[in-house]
Amino acid sequence: MHMNSVSFLNLSVLGHQSHPDARAHFYGATKYAVTALTESLRQELRDQKTHIRVTSISPGLVETEFAYRTFSDDPDKAVQMYSKLKCLQATDIANAVIFALGAPSHVQVGEIMIRPVEQLL
Repeated sequence: MHMNSVSFLNLSVLGHQSHPDARAHFYGATKYAVTALTESLRQELRDQKTHIRVTSISPGLVETEFAYRTFSDDPDKAVQMYSKLKCLQATDIANAVIFALGAPSHVQVGEIMIRPVEQLL
């Protein structure tokens, strides 16, 4: 594989804002850290002239098993969470990954924030 074709992708949720629910504060803090680490990695790789591209993809609410696992004691909460708005689907995130990886080798797609139109945060 030629070095210009190498990319590093990081998917991180809540890396750009705080969630109003106190149960998510520490989770959000770890995601802020992941966002900072990703940018630091991008800068280090640039300084070393590796031409390795680093992209952070920050999705909003994606309909996955996450809520069902989080609220395993009350599955109705998960259903309620996903029924409030039209959530992103896994294919939406996959399309963002394809976009980042498909950019020309001289193009750095540093950040993609993608969320449902109806999502507040």
